[in-house]
Amino acid sequence: MAPIAVGSSIPDGTLAYFDADDQLQQVSIHSLAAGKKAVLFGVPGAFTPTCSLKHVPGFIERAEEFKSKGVDELICISVNDPFVMKAWSKTFPENKHVKFLADGSAAYTHALGLELDLGDKGLGTRSRRFALLVDNLVVKVANLESGGEFTVSSAEEILKAL
Repeated sequence: MAPIAVGSSIPDGTLAYFDADDQLQQVSIHSLAAGKKAVLFGVPGAFTPTCSLKHVPGFIERAEEFKSKGVDELICISVNDPFVMKAWSKTFPENKHVKFLADGSAAYTHALGLELDLGDKGLGTRSRRFALLVDNLVVKVANLESGGEFTVSSAEEILKAL
């Protein structure tokens, strides 16, 4: 399957998260992004070095800047279970705006065409690192990384496009 591209509508999909009352919830991407400007960014794995030290912190640190430029939603997606995503989100106590959503079976990642086979590293199917700027479900910017790179999917790169 070809990766999601500029001009495409994002597929709908149901992802899991824990709400403020610590209850496991399911949410559709379309319910979060319809009629809004959103940034969806994907990481290969929770608690991994680049994801934890660079990728996610960039979006958390620049969240107010995104909001000031009209971004309604900042959504982090990872092929991890919701319990792992909950634990990982708690390592960012300063976070007020980034939603951590679990794509446990990689179904949504597959629908985006952004799977990454990390079986040789013992991680199985994961997500390529990416950042999508979406306006009312249509991709306006698609910054997709190759392999383990971290060059075009940072918060700074998406902010340049706003």
